[in-house]
Amino acid sequence: MYSLAIFDMDGVLVNSEATFKRACADALHRWGVYPEYDEFTPYTGMGDTLYIGEVARAHGAEFTFDMVDEAYRLYGEYAAQTLKVFPWSQPVLEGLHAAGVPLCVASSAGRFKVDTNLRCIGVDPSIFKCVITGDMVEKKKPAPDIFLAAADKCGAEAGKCLVFEDALSGVRAAKAAGMTACAVTTSFDREKLLSVGADFVFDDLSDAANSLFGVCIK
Repeated sequence: MYSLAIFDMDGVLVNSEATFKRACADALHRWGVYPEYDEFTPYTGMGDTLYIGEVARAHGAEFTFDMVDEAYRLYGEYAAQTLKVFPWSQPVLEGLHAAGVPLCVASSAGRFKVDTNLRCIGVDPSIFKCVITGDMVEKKKPAPDIFLAAADKCGAEAGKCLVFEDALSGVRAAKAAGMTACAVTTSFDREKLLSVGADFVFDDLSDAANSLFGVCIK
């Protein structure tokens, strides 16, 4: 049995890409930057500072953390209307918690964004033993730092941790941390996820929880 279930956020519990791109693009308007949404795509999963900063610099603007703060402010406004929460998110999290499985969130996003997403999912943050966000580690995925920080904070052995991921960089990070990687096919197909080392691949996170923890989640 795994001693800790670690959940990535974006692509696993929610799909915030469209909402966050809109918030970032609109935020940068204050600095005279008018990017296309697809300009942010190459920096997905690398942390919000890089995500916003690289696009700003590409347009000749000097990055400041005020840009991130403004993007978060707008994200908080937009998320309630446009954030996509996967139908399995609340049942899986609450079902595993009720079954006594220790839970953690480990996301490259900042704390404000993660907290906003959890509110939209509708779960009590207290069900998690810890929440690790991108601003708490120096090296982002595919470096293993965020998952190792989660295990350390929760007092779990890396080899007994199961990571739920959707991204290739996230799977690589989980394997580099010496953890079991369970991928969901919301962002990449099964073959690509297996090619970077995913131990399990599911189309639905409910099926993953049922199979790997023996918890009946519908």
